[in-house]
Amino acid sequence: MLKLNYPPLYVLALLPMVAIAQSPMPSMAHTGTVNEHHAEEGAVENVMKQFHDAVVAHNGTALSALFLPDANIWLNVLTDAAYDRAQTRVAKAPKVRVSSYRDFAKFVSSTPKALDPEHSNIVIHTDGAIAAVYFDFVFMIDGKAENRGSETWQLVKAVDGWRIAAISYSSDPAAEQ
Repeated sequence: MLKLNYPPLYVLALLPMVAIAQSPMPSMAHTGTVNEHHAEEGAVENVMKQFHDAVVAHNGTALSALFLPDANIWLNVLTDAAYDRAQTRVAKAPKVRVSSYRDFAKFVSSTPKALDPEHSNIVIHTDGAIAAVYFDFVFMIDGKAENRGSETWQLVKAVDGWRIAAISYSSDPAAEQ
């Protein structure tokens, strides 16, 4: 039987194994490579850029093309503070509003005001077939922050590329002055 007389060497010998065990795995399936994972994240980021560009350009058609045609999940959830403000104006104000990308695309296409959705703290998880994106946003209208919150997108990789299947976001609209 082998006997080691230097206990500090045991610790040094085990450090690489501990480091490997604690290293985060990419969210890509184990069969994918890191390069494939980064490529898929980049493709999802491109959908976000196309979304932004379509909103800024008031192009509801381009915006709609980013969604699965039958997808119709668009949830706006007021923060508690925003809900309290809404209830002071309308007693039965809804906390959760259900809408659709089609309604948003109509708004984008028809408003004459300058629109600029700003995204920050973006986190993307994907396995190459589905993706979830979480980020903070500030929705600017005519240069003024009209709404802010956190947002999550569910995307699927269709035959023709990544498409948005659902959007849910918290909403804390600017308080009326």
